[in-house]
Amino acid sequence: MSYAHIIVLQQDLYAVVQINRPEVLNALNVTLMHELVDALESLDTSPEVRCIIITGNEKAFAAGADIKEMAEASSMEMLQRDQFARWDRIRKIRKPLIAAVSGFALGGGCELVMTCDLVVASETALFGQPEINIGVMPGAGGTQRLTRAVGKVKAMEMILTGRMISAAEALQWGLINKVVPVEYYLEEAKSWASEIASKPPIAVRLAKESVLKAFDTTIEGGLEFERKNFYLLFSSEDQKEGMSAFSQKRKPEWKAK
Repeated sequence: MSYAHIIVLQQDLYAVVQINRPEVLNALNVTLMHELVDALESLDTSPEVRCIIITGNEKAFAAGADIKEMAEASSMEMLQRDQFARWDRIRKIRKPLIAAVSGFALGGGCELVMTCDLVVASETALFGQPEINIGVMPGAGGTQRLTRAVGKVKAMEMILTGRMISAAEALQWGLINKVVPVEYYLEEAKSWASEIASKPPIAVRLAKESVLKAFDTTIEGGLEFERKNFYLLFSSEDQKEGMSAFSQKRKPEWKAK
């Protein structure tokens, strides 16, 4: 895949999608988001990819949206642009998404992190929703996903003050999974991706769907969804292979069927 603002590399059974606008701290403009969604959807349908890493560089994962693109826009222009539709498409990616974060993850960058399923951060990572400082508020899911991740009062603190939090705070608050030295953050994400890619793909997909369902429904609805996915997996060849391999004390060979 060849793009102007992202780099896509496939390794073994996972792929790395790197945001590549270093001159503006990887700010997310419309073209970049179009490319990102296109790449993610292509990888989501590839049988050779089972997990996807989204990353930036050591200085910035993404320092926010490209303000120059929207500074003079009217409400109607923003409505017709419908730029957040691309974020809805990211949410529908079926394969696990891992964010590998170093440096700034602010505004849209922080919101992109929160669309991912797992987050590895370097010790230098900084997270925040500073939109309040330029007269607006989060619009790509920040008020909703951040509140679900860290709770009401912490979300209010970040969104109403606009202050950044460190990787250590983000870990303590439950926003991310792990903090590692800056030289290891991408390698750690690759290790996780490799481990997830070694699991049965259909079960991984349905497990991800089931966890995300917990945010969209009641406990009763979520349990019903979980049970249906659990029963559905008994129609897969991988379920038969996995349980047979367990009984025979051998390594399973997944077929993604």
